[in-house]
Amino acid sequence: MEKIRTMIVDDEPLARRGIRAQLKEEKDIEIISECRNGSEAVAAIEKQSPDLVFLDVQMPELDGFGVLDAVGVERMPAVIFVTAYDRYALRAFEVHALDYLLKPFDDERFGKAVQRARRQIERKSIDDLSSRLRGLLDDLQSTRKYVERLVVKSAGRIFFLSVAEIDWIEAADNYVRLHAGRESHLLRETMSSLEKKLDPAQFVRVHRSRIVNIRKIKELRPLFRGEYDITLRDGTRLESGRGYRDRLQKLLSEPS
Repeated sequence: MEKIRTMIVDDEPLARRGIRAQLKEEKDIEIISECRNGSEAVAAIEKQSPDLVFLDVQMPELDGFGVLDAVGVERMPAVIFVTAYDRYALRAFEVHALDYLLKPFDDERFGKAVQRARRQIERKSIDDLSSRLRGLLDDLQSTRKYVERLVVKSAGRIFFLSVAEIDWIEAADNYVRLHAGRESHLLRETMSSLEKKLDPAQFVRVHRSRIVNIRKIKELRPLFRGEYDITLRDGTRLESGRGYRDRLQKLLSEPS
């Protein structure tokens, strides 16, 4: 019998112990690791590629939804969310047909969640899961504030970058490059999806492949046909795209 390689992610030791105890009854499940926080989970999921993850929603620093975003829904295995009562989150799980365990959960509910995950893994319906996870994140994003920090993976470590530190952002194939002072970091994200997460009062898209932190702009100089030469406080010079003229003109018309 091929084992279902399973990971438990929860910041509470008692909760991890409870899930581990429940899984002892499931002969086809092998626990390959336990993670105490979202950052550990991102690294472990990418390194170990589990078949199933029990993912706590409420965790400090990086919550369960942040884990989905950092790993990328296309690379997530089957997921059973574990959560304390949160009316909106529960509704979102139900709308997108995603399984969850509401703390405290009983043996019957746990067994049903595992059985559904088992069927999903057997059918290899990960593409369908990816679309539902993406729908969940889009749904949640529409009700949340703009992000204040981003999860960056670099040289085997995971750290948080405050968006206030970012000077400008450029497209880099399937990634974006975040320029922050003397450092730059690659983030697996599209320009369009990242733009939606950033506060438009702080960031403006000036080109198909560039987003600029408004607070880092030192000077704007008009060029031809509605384009601008943009000088940042660190001396970096960027050129805007013609199609983004209105955004910069709006910025110029706003009181300082």
